[in-house]
Amino acid sequence: MGLLHGAVQTGVAAVGVRSPEASSVRPIAIGLLIAAAVIWGAVDTAREMEGRGMQWFIAALIAGPFAGALGVIGSALLVDQTGQEALWVALTGGAAFTALLVLAPAGLGMLLGGFLVGKDPASPRS
Repeated sequence: MGLLHGAVQTGVAAVGVRSPEASSVRPIAIGLLIAAAVIWGAVDTAREMEGRGMQWFIAALIAGPFAGALGVIGSALLVDQTGQEALWVALTGGAAFTALLVLAPAGLGMLLGGFLVGKDPASPRS
């Protein structure tokens, strides 16, 4: 998820630089990221992954700083002359936002996945 968020952040920055009038790109990108986390969380529930809540929590904690650093590096190399001054912001506020953007939709996906899959009363697992 961190790689996906970093790539989307770089892509949104590139579109913003090359096409400033395209103001709807950011909400669409956030919607796609939310959809990816919801679907992934639902698939984890359908596959009955053990400890999926803790795995998503750890994934969110890792994805936040990773996506922030990757977004700054990607923007510096591919978009504009983003400097190291942007790294601190990306590793604090940006990382917290990314972590929430991973964890909350994944939790929703796990909840929805539980409703969609349902439990077979004859199954040995409870």
